[in-house]
This record gives sequence, C-alpha cells and structure tokens, in this order.
Amino acid sequence: MRRVFHVDVNSAFLSWSALERLKADPDGIDLRTIPSAVGGDVETRHGVITAKSIPAKAFHVETGEPVVKALAKCPDLVLVKSDFGAYRRYSSELMDFLRTYTPYVEQASIDEAYLDVSEIENAGVPLADEIRNRVKEELKFTVNVGISVNKFLAKTASDFSKPDKVHTLYPEEIPVKLWPMPIGKLHGCGAATAGKLIGSGINTIGDAAHAELSILQSLLGKKAGIYIYERANGRDDSAVQYEEREVKSYSNEVTTAEDVTASNYESYAVPILKKLCEKVAGRLRKDGVCGSTVSVIVKTAGFRRHTRQMTLKNSTNDAGEIFAGSKKLMKELLFSGEGLFAKGEALRLIGVGISNLDDGQNRQMDFSDWIREKKQQEKRHKLDEMMSAVREKYGENALRKGR
Repeated sequence: MRRVFHVDVNSAFLSWSALERLKADPDGIDLRTIPSAVGGDVETRHGVITAKSIPAKAFHVETGEPVVKALAKCPDLVLVKSDFGAYRRYSSELMDFLRTYTPYVEQASIDEAYLDVSEIENAGVPLADEIRNRVKEELKFTVNVGISVNKFLAKTASDFSKPDKVHTLYPEEIPVKLWPMPIGKLHGCGAATAGKLIGSGINTIGDAAHAELSILQSLLGKKAGIYIYERANGRDDSAVQYEEREVKSYSNEVTTAEDVTASNYESYAVPILKKLCEKVAGRLRKDGVCGSTVSVIVKTAGFRRHTRQMTLKNSTNDAGEIFAGSKKLMKELLFSGEGLFAKGEALRLIGVGISNLDDGQNRQMDFSDWIREKKQQEKRHKLDEMMSAVREKYGENALRKGR
C-alpha cells in the first residue's frame, strides 16, 4: 500500500529565529516560550507578521496581520527580524535528515516536505514518531507529521492539532476526520471559492464530497469543480516529486513488534536481521552495484539509536556475506562487556545498511580464492534471485525456513 508522510515545521521562522538567538546567547530567553513574532521592520514596527510563537496565539496574534495590529493585541510582543540565510540552512538540514530515511523526498516549501515511505516496512505512526522525536532531539525544533495514502490527506493530517504531533488521515477515517471540517479548510479551496460554495449551501467538506459533480462545476468551472470534488472525497493521485540524487548507501530497517532482549535475540531478532540483509542485497543486485562497508542500526526502547560498521575485504551484493558481517557487528554491539544487553537495554528497531559502493570489479584475491568465491557466489545469487522472484510474486511470507 502506498504510504506518504507530510512533515511540517511548527512555526518555522519563529523556531529557527529562536535557535539563532540561543546560539548567540545560550542563557537567553527562548522566543518559543514567550509571546513573540517574526516580521515587519523591528525598528519602525511596520509591516506584517510572518510567524508567531504558540504563546502569541493566546493573544490572537495572526500570521499576515499588520505588526501594529498585533502589538495592539499584545503590547509585550517581542519582534525579531527575518533571517532567510539561517532559515535556508535549517531547511537544508531538515531535508538532508529526511533523506536518511528515504530518497523519495519532495520539498514542498522551505519548511515542509512529502516523503513516500511505501518501501519502508511498517511505515506508520512508530516511524513518524521516531522522525518527530529525532528532529526535536537532534535539530532542536519540532515538526508535525501527517500520515496517509496520498499527499493531500497527509498534508491535511499534519495540519491537525499542533505542535509536535503525529496524525493519521486514512481513507476509512475521512467521514470522521475530514468531512466535518469547514469547506474553507480544504487545501486548495481559497476564500473566493469557499464563499461561492457556502453561498450555495455547501458549508463543510462533507457537503462537497456528497454534492453532484455537475453542481460543483456549474459553480466553480470544470477543472475547479473536479478538484474540489476529488479532494473532498480524499482522492489525489499526484506522485511525490523527489529529486534524483546519487545513491551513496542502501539500507533497510524495521520496528519490531516486541522488545528484543538477550533471551529472544537468536529466535526472534536473527531471522529479522537475515531478512533485512536479503532485502538490501536484492536492491544492490537490482541496481548492479556492490558495497564494502556493512553497518547495523538499532534503536533501544528509550529511543536511542546505536550503530556499528565494518569494512569487508571485498565489496559485495551477496546476502550471505552481508548477513555474516551484520551478525558480527550485532554481537559486538549487544553482547560485549559494554554491550547494550549487558546494560539491560531492549531493542525496538533493527536495521542493516551498506555503503562505499562500486561496480564489484575491484576485488583483491588470488586465483584459487577467485574460483572458489565465484562458484559460491553463483550458487548464492541463483538462490537469492529465485527467492526474490518468488517473494515479489507471491508475497514476503511465501518462503519460510524449513525445519
């Protein structure tokens, strides 16, 4: 099933201005905790508000209103200048961070992006929560994440209650979450369009969804009528328009259904690790590349990520070799004297990655090693390709380990 995230920075310009001020004065006041706003000329107090803090909302300060009007509502409102150089830097950091999860990232504006996470196993609320928590911890600002099956519904979901929240809006949730909303809240429905619809008795998104298409078109025109009708029914087939970038690594990770501990590691985690290695190897073979640096990623129940990596003698796209390296790294990370299991930690996420890519031609071995390796590789590749083909046609659970 297609799965799309919409990531939206909460009060982006205000948050990023606050971070810049805290960098200059770590003991200063965080603008996000007081009534504050970005916009206008700070000296003359002219212009309009371009961003506001959550506390400023309590005084009904609105984005886009004149600074003079905002100050009348909140005389103690702290105003700061825009700093688009800093905003672009924070935006770039966010986009680079999001691309560590998937290359399918469409930057919709300086402070929002769509992610097509369909290829990530179990891509849902746990993954969105991880992204949200890591942005807050590592980048020091907050985001909302909307989840659905298309861009329109994901964006609508991300606009639900803020800040620092994850919301879903799946097709089955449309009657409860989308249809009761005022028609003016429909993305792409401007004030003039909403006025025409309200004047004809179409007050909610649900009203538009249940109206005759011909009526909407008679009110708004053919194209606009179709747009309102389709979006009101939650339909949007537009693709995530990601920028093609050079792939530098391949990885797969999965959030586990239960905690992984020392007691269930072999029976529960090792099969998951093997499956992840097979997926990574399959993607490498599909793209005709090999990698020489294997890495493992785990996330503890306390949301801390830990990684280990090693460089192989030769680059590979063989699932068995990647699995062998991953098991070795996991043993070091989890079972050593300073390992996570020795510290009483449990795991909720396991991942495997491979980087330092090449075409697999620069292998260093003698002739006998080459012959032996070639035969073993051919056998493993035929088996891996057969398993990949069967699973692609009949599903992930079509093949299971024999007993």
